Amino acid sequence: MAALSALDEGRVPDRPVFRAAVRALLTGLAERAPGRSVEVRVPPYGAVQCVPGPRHTRGTPPNVVEMDPETWLRVATGAVSWAKAVTEGRVRVSGVRADLAAYLPL
Repeated sequence: MAALSALDEGRVPDRPVFRAAVRALLTGLAERAPGRSVEVRVPPYGAVQCVPGPRHTRGTPPNVVEMDPETWLRVATGAVSWAKAVTEGRVRVSGVRADLAAYLPL
């Protein structure tokens, strides 16, 4: 909540607060969508593998979702819809399994 409040006020959250919020929500996504077929990246704070399906083990994953920390917080909490974030180019997706709409917001 502290990270979202800071963003809503036009401030950048303190780095430890931002990191903790991003990682907590990534963990929540991995619990909600267990699996290893999609890699969700939120640089520089974290990444998880999730979503049921074929497991990826080496090299560049075929299904990748990547976004900045602010976008991740807003999408994960429902402040911005998945579809809107993707349409606006705030989320980069590749692969046939990279649609997280069924799992968001958390």
